Amino acid sequence: MGVALFQIKIMPESPTIDLEIIKSTAKECIEELTGKMTNVEEQPIAFGLKAVIVGIRIDEDIDSSKIEEVLANIDGVSSVQIIDYRRAIN
Repeated sequence: MGVALFQIKIMPESPTIDLEIIKSTAKECIEELTGKMTNVEEQPIAFGLKAVIVGIRIDEDIDSSKIEEVLANIDGVSSVQIIDYRRAIN
């Protein structure tokens, strides 16, 4: 059994969405899937809009589409995209 490392871009619906709520909800969702959020940062996009980039460490047996689905269902999230995926050795 291995470990997967993801970097996921979470786009809010508008610049007025509170990114702190998205970050904390994303952390809760990831922990429910038995994963761990390793880092989080904001990335400026345009016109005041910022994306949330989260790093996730999770068992590679968890389907990546499940992670995307859970994060996409957060209130205020427009889209979710996996931007990096790597396998890690325990």
